[in-house]
Amino acid sequence: MSSAPLLAVPNISEGRDPALVKELSRAFTTPATRLLDVHSDPDHNRSVFTLAGPPGQLAAAIAAGAREAVARLDLTTHRGAHPRVGVVDVAPIVHLDPDQIGAACAEALVLADLLGSEVGLPVFLYGALAGGRSRADIRRGGPEALAERIAAGELAPDFGPAALHPTAGATLVGARPPLVAFNVELAPPAMLADARAIAAAIREGGSEGLPSLRAIGIWLASRGVAQVSMNVEDHRRLALATIVEAIARHAPIAGAQLVGLAPRAAFEGFPDDLRVRGRATIEDALAAAH
Repeated sequence: MSSAPLLAVPNISEGRDPALVKELSRAFTTPATRLLDVHSDPDHNRSVFTLAGPPGQLAAAIAAGAREAVARLDLTTHRGAHPRVGVVDVAPIVHLDPDQIGAACAEALVLADLLGSEVGLPVFLYGALAGGRSRADIRRGGPEALAERIAAGELAPDFGPAALHPTAGATLVGARPPLVAFNVELAPPAMLADARAIAAAIREGGSEGLPSLRAIGIWLASRGVAQVSMNVEDHRRLALATIVEAIARHAPIAGAQLVGLAPRAAFEGFPDDLRVRGRATIEDALAAAH
């Protein structure tokens, strides 16, 4: 059996109030869990928390932090570039070793039940727990569209109330291996349309079809920069260096950013001359937490 802990990576729709993010960090942390990383972004208006803990105790810690987020935040007044349907928008349980898959799935189901029964959030499963249904499938059109699809009987929450929470929306829960959230800013004079075109070309299913890549183009208003915002679903199939090469064929790159933590192997072959803001690995964070 693996001795590695499970990870949880709750994404909260708040990235502009550092004091509140700090309070949420405390709410997520229990004697059984360790907070490995917090990444906040004001343009996305989103914070990504990475926690480690043992099976059987991680779900309760995430539910406690979610309860605080629901009490403090209101999705109806939220503005940000990142797609979302909830205050606790997504809360995956992450397994680091293949022999943890069963434990991760069990922990995710316990978490979904706690979020639904104790926090009062409608929960939608995604990924392996939902026949491969993606986050984008559920988020399509935002919370308003999700509410309409629920009312029409097209979708129904897997746990919790049958309708969206009036101020906290819904939450997506899954069990998965590590995902790499990676952003690349384009050098001026690139605009939003350029970022969107590049994202459409390089993401899986696009004309250049990089495997395991989800990508959208957004505009960072605070910096006046176009960004290609990406998730790499399987870093073993797609290295970050390959993504950088693909984007550079379309437009000059101004900078790059890692959101949260990544496996060390994701940076194999990465160009030395491109600095990545927030570059940090899961392995280093776990070692520092001991």
